[in-house]
Amino acid sequence: MAARKGRALSSLEVTLAVLFVAMTTVSIVLIATRATDTCPGPPPGRAPPFLVGVGRADCTGPPAELPLMGYANPQQTAAGIHTRLFSRAFIVDDGRRRVVFVSVDVGMISQRLRLEVLNALRAKYGDLYRRDNVALSGTHTHSGPGGYFQYTLFMISSKGYLESSIRPLVKGIVKSIDVAHGSLRPGRIYKNRGRLGASGVNRSPHSYRNNPRQERDRYDRDVDQDMLLLKFTDADGDGIGALSWFAVHAVSMKTSNRLVSADNMGYAAYLMENHKDPSALPGQAAFVAAFSSSNLGDVSPNVRGPRCVNSGLACDYLNSSCPEGGTKECQAFGPGEDMFDSTRIIGLNIFRKARELYADATEEVTGSVQSAHQWVDMTDVVVRLDDAREVATCKPALGHSFAAGTTDGGGDLNFTQGAVEGDPFWDGIRDALLGPPSNQTRECHRPKPILFSTGEMKWPLPWHPEIIDVQILTLGSVAVVAVPGEITTMAGRRLREAVRRELGSEGAFSDADVTIAGLSNVYTHYITTYEEYQVQRYEGASTIYGPHTLGAYVQKFAGLARAIAQDRVGSLPPGPEPPFFQKNLFDLLGAAKADRKPDNGTFGEVLRQVLPVYRQGDVASVTFVAGNPRHSGDVRDRSFVAVEMRDDASDAWTLVHTDASWETRFLWLKDRNRRSNATVEWHIPIDAAVGAYRIRHFGHFKSMKGLRPVITPYQGTSDVFRVTAGFYRR
Repeated sequence: MAARKGRALSSLEVTLAVLFVAMTTVSIVLIATRATDTCPGPPPGRAPPFLVGVGRADCTGPPAELPLMGYANPQQTAAGIHTRLFSRAFIVDDGRRRVVFVSVDVGMISQRLRLEVLNALRAKYGDLYRRDNVALSGTHTHSGPGGYFQYTLFMISSKGYLESSIRPLVKGIVKSIDVAHGSLRPGRIYKNRGRLGASGVNRSPHSYRNNPRQERDRYDRDVDQDMLLLKFTDADGDGIGALSWFAVHAVSMKTSNRLVSADNMGYAAYLMENHKDPSALPGQAAFVAAFSSSNLGDVSPNVRGPRCVNSGLACDYLNSSCPEGGTKECQAFGPGEDMFDSTRIIGLNIFRKARELYADATEEVTGSVQSAHQWVDMTDVVVRLDDAREVATCKPALGHSFAAGTTDGGGDLNFTQGAVEGDPFWDGIRDALLGPPSNQTRECHRPKPILFSTGEMKWPLPWHPEIIDVQILTLGSVAVVAVPGEITTMAGRRLREAVRRELGSEGAFSDADVTIAGLSNVYTHYITTYEEYQVQRYEGASTIYGPHTLGAYVQKFAGLARAIAQDRVGSLPPGPEPPFFQKNLFDLLGAAKADRKPDNGTFGEVLRQVLPVYRQGDVASVTFVAGNPRHSGDVRDRSFVAVEMRDDASDAWTLVHTDASWETRFLWLKDRNRRSNATVEWHIPIDAAVGAYRIRHFGHFKSMKGLRPVITPYQGTSDVFRVTAGFYRR
């Protein structure tokens, strides 16, 4: 009760008031701590050990006609957007040294892409960001554009070297590093590790079981279920980013998909960033969350496993084929009703585990920052075996089972996995068109029957890289091994052990967490164990440097780890520099032709209108007369789609979704007469606000004035429709 004016407060009233203020203050602090999800504060007087910076940038290229990279299906060309692609960069500086790790929503990092990025960084920052302290890793989505390679095999399968594909990637990666560089501030890093099940299965268990029984008995699964997460905070403990590694292929989106998509790992990042900054539009959150690939070589997210599509029966265990239809009919399926639902489920699983690890991350990362890098000629590395024998790697070559594909995406021809003998028919065609492999290459790759002896094919440019990168970054007690390919579960375990052993040899890194960042810096296909190689399923047939490829990598990475442990990284020889080809690069895609529209129609005109009313959980759809999205040029940070909500009081429109949103799909279709239409779908969330909405589409069309092309912007808008409350069942 308030005291009457002029009366002194009693001691009891003073005591109660003090207790009330104290309890209120404690409650506010506890609520604020939960709301910001911060770590416990550091001991008083101890400065943050690092400068940290995080950055994200759009790296989406033209979502039309460009080949999608991953399944090597020439019919799988881009025709719209499921989700946009982003590059996410993390910079850590200990006051003496600096490292940069970048996770990119792309199939893999090509050597040409890395060299282009390093050249751009050198022009902007001098020698601050270099080959040794910058690591680039692809998330391995199979729904990102191809065409950013300089070696013939990849150019053939991606319609050449495409400037329209590589430019957005280079600019997006560099911009993400720019943003991280500009955000550098004192901060801390915390780490946490946990297990995530029901999100990946081994797609080549027969190969895995060829590893020694004693070795297999050390593990309870034939896939790695560990997720390592790093939590980045500023000096006040506020979270600014999360970086994690988990081993699963980003192939929830199937080979039939033609929409640009960041797949399951991208959806996990989308959820994490939205969780930390729910008011921000996708790709615009201050918080940056990256989900990086790891030793995913034999790990599929299609956890229901493979079945024969034409019969529903189990595929052949040894070669993953079906009695009728071969490997094409043997397909693995995910946990969902379709590929979009499977992507959602796997991405949600990954996000939930990351959210849990992030919230519980209290072990602080301290120590020095280091980086070690070498270029290596992988065609002739001498490998010393445990019995003191010496063997060597080989010139690149792909085996017959490479053409069989996998249960995530089988090949069209009559190849099967597990082939250890050649096929006279295909070998004859190979010899006539490309020439036979040399006896030396045959013997080196045994028991692989060689389909393409790519290391002996040089026209118009080499078909495969010979000079590759090996690189390790250390952030205190965390070591990131940047592996230039798809390394299998057991191969990754052996490599991690070797690196951990060498790092701890001098005592300084005895408690190191070693993680593999796959698809890094240059793409060299697969890396299997020697025993898995003998089986020659897809992964073994795609291990291009021969049966001792893993042994060579273990040897090289162990050398880098030893140099870090002994603090003599500066004495490492750089190795032979890779080529940067200027001539004989070819482009088979060509320029997009002029657009046509229906007679008496206009670009942006609505062809199929929305309905007047939708319920929460419905799909609103509208189709516009469209131009080719390739005519929109650099489409980074420029959406083709807007879903807007009207404020009935002010009649103002607020943007609620773009084509970066999980809830939208932008589908582009061109007919034989070069007339295009664009359909925008909005999959209305079950918690969408009730109210009035409209859908807009933005684009450009190309016309000709004489011989001169003219690019003109256009836009279209749907009718206004209402979203009402409704019941939704999945």
